Amino acid sequence: MRAKEPAIIRLLWFLVVLVIFTASMTMAFFLTAYIYKITNLYLPAVLVQLINSFLGLVIAAFIFSIAARFVRPHPANAFIRIIQAMERIAKGDFSIHLDDEHEDGMLSGLVSSVNKMAQELSQMENMRQEFVSNVSHEIQSPLTSIRGFAQALKSDQLSAPERLHYLEIIEMESTRLSHLADDLLKLTSLDADQVKFEPHHYRLDKQIRSLILTCEPQWAEKKIELDVDLKEIFVNADEDLLNQVWLNLLHNSIKFTPEGGTIKVELCEYADEAEFIITDSGIGIAPEDQVHIFERFYKADKSRTHLKEGSGLGLSIVKKIVDLHKGRIDIESISGQGTTFMVFLPMIPTRSDGE
Repeated sequence: MRAKEPAIIRLLWFLVVLVIFTASMTMAFFLTAYIYKITNLYLPAVLVQLINSFLGLVIAAFIFSIAARFVRPHPANAFIRIIQAMERIAKGDFSIHLDDEHEDGMLSGLVSSVNKMAQELSQMENMRQEFVSNVSHEIQSPLTSIRGFAQALKSDQLSAPERLHYLEIIEMESTRLSHLADDLLKLTSLDADQVKFEPHHYRLDKQIRSLILTCEPQWAEKKIELDVDLKEIFVNADEDLLNQVWLNLLHNSIKFTPEGGTIKVELCEYADEAEFIITDSGIGIAPEDQVHIFERFYKADKSRTHLKEGSGLGLSIVKKIVDLHKGRIDIESISGQGTTFMVFLPMIPTRSDGE
């Protein structure tokens, strides 16, 4: 039986592995950051982290492979098992789980770290695959419509009204693709902290009132009755970013409120916070859907799918922007009886000089 290694030797081994692992991840971070900088490439934070982790693991596996030549190959050697695990992770196999029951303090902690890293990378890979799948699905639907109606336009037997109708559908689906691209870029920028956050002191009620008037053609066309009650409130916020929040919530309420319905918009003070409340008499959202409503690409119930509008990213962007302002957003809804969204933002006292 092999004599037990002195504690100082085990400590030195642990420190060597830790230094190699840290150096590899640091090299990967600076290398990818340089590549992103020279290529002006912006990726979602999850994808950036996944790429950095992959590259760091590849570098670490390479270094460990060289180091393995100088380590006595013994089946029970924890370092050999760690190197083999790192090599599998570098190849994209995140299903590993090392047994640390027979290892002492230092090595047990290192083995546990490898197991935890593999688990987290597996979760990120699942998120990446789901994100790619959702994007592909959202893009494929309008592309199929555009291709189909473009082929139909080649027929000489189409009447002028039919041809115009097909062209309108192609235009609508093209606009839908454009909005999807814009939303993806916005979400990517928010994830990567690339959006400029420029808060300033302004009247929140003036901003919301102006946006309600901007949406007048939409709610007037559906004969929707608006009840607006906006208290004079000042906030220190990024006005451009919050424009997207209020417009998204207004458009959603108008979209899902039937003709002749009602929408109530309120702005008031609540516990040193500005509270924006928008309540519609629309189709509502089921309880099981409400917990997912701010997830990317999530579309609540089947009754919404026929509208063929929206990408399922709008409320995700709203949540990101509200979080950026250190606020929060809540929802209350009953299926068939309407929905209420509540946004809470930190409020500052009214200035004496006004605006």
